[in-house]
Amino acid sequence: MKTKKTGKPTVFIILALILALTFTSFFGISSYYGDTRNIYIKGANDIRWGIDISGGVEAVFSPDKADAEITADDMDSAKAIIETRLVNQNITDYEVYTDINKHQIIVRFPWSADESDFDAAAAISELGETALLKFCGNEDKNDVILSGSEDIERADADVLKETGEYIVNLTFTQTGMSKFSAATAKYKQISIWMDDTEISAPTVNEQITSNTAYISGNFDAESAKDLANKINAGSLPFALTVDNSKLQIISPTLGSNALNVMLIAGSIAFAAICVLMILRYRLPGVIASVALLGQLAGMIACISGYLPAFSSFTLTVPGIAGIILSIGVGVDANVIAFERIREEFKNGKTIDGAIASGYQNSLNAVVDGNVTIVIVSLVLMGAFGTPDSLIAKVFSPIMSLFGTAITGSIYSFGYTLLIGVIFNLIMGVWASQKMLKSISRYKFVRNPWLYGGVKNEK
Repeated sequence: MKTKKTGKPTVFIILALILALTFTSFFGISSYYGDTRNIYIKGANDIRWGIDISGGVEAVFSPDKADAEITADDMDSAKAIIETRLVNQNITDYEVYTDINKHQIIVRFPWSADESDFDAAAAISELGETALLKFCGNEDKNDVILSGSEDIERADADVLKETGEYIVNLTFTQTGMSKFSAATAKYKQISIWMDDTEISAPTVNEQITSNTAYISGNFDAESAKDLANKINAGSLPFALTVDNSKLQIISPTLGSNALNVMLIAGSIAFAAICVLMILRYRLPGVIASVALLGQLAGMIACISGYLPAFSSFTLTVPGIAGIILSIGVGVDANVIAFERIREEFKNGKTIDGAIASGYQNSLNAVVDGNVTIVIVSLVLMGAFGTPDSLIAKVFSPIMSLFGTAITGSIYSFGYTLLIGVIFNLIMGVWASQKMLKSISRYKFVRNPWLYGGVKNEK
């Protein structure tokens, strides 16, 4: 069976694309108009680094009403809104603690990449504003049915006695009951929004005329309480104020030069890997080095946000570990393929036959290993991300057995590992194969020795 040949220019086209991606992902593209920076493509300098690398801010929030009126559930709800707003800003490396006795919420989060003046008050200002909770028709956030504490009195996590199913009970005010009754007669679905984020979209089974209703679904104890907290947070009749005397700037735990040291060490390690690959596998080693560069550039692009419309992902030390591990997986994919190519030369194959058979025979092992890591990454992101995220919902039947725990540093590790493996499949499997098949068609490199075979005798 004949396979379609890869065109000669393919290697140069892919090389040009990888070099362009590498340059733009590392350095970005921007211009200045006076002191104003216009960003067209984000670079590595636009990455939001975690508290453990760049430092950040610590703020203490307190409700702006008398302590006697505040319950533990109120404080849990207020904590939920702060966590939701942090995640909405793509800040995963945060710490939020609740002091029930003193009615305080302590929040720690990293600086944004473009914050150079370290204005702590500006950094936390929007986190404590009263949330705008809305019940809307279908999933149209502009079709508002109910809003805030004037319509929604309370939400509580509960269990249906008949089925043992976890639910969220809603209690409406008098005006809210009238509005909700009219809405459930009109709509088949009602979505719940906090600020501009949809937090639930339950289906309407029948018109509800009382001042209570409940939301059912694939809830466990944690997710039901989480949704109730978010609804209560959005309907709190108070805002959170910040004690400016307790604002603190957090120094990075790894030291001010830690990031530079990591970058230098990483660059040396990457260069050493490329040299070893070239010495061991010759021309395929060169191709592998280019593919690894493309893999790294793709990961940086996904972390920085690349395009201005997307927020930078918070990169922590565990996140950097995910990058390093995925690069190792990329090296492993190339090694498996190149060793298979060497074996094909020993079996008497030609250059074209050895390359084709080598990649074909290694594909299953490479894909199996990468798919396994993808599953692990998704589970980590589902278990340690926010319960209302898409991945958490997909894995909710499994996670309900163990509960969820929002841990940003582990989520960061899962994210970087996931995107690293995806780019390994693109660069290490597809791009490297195309480049090697393409360059092997040029006469000046038609020597088996360059691919791991025996040198042609002239």
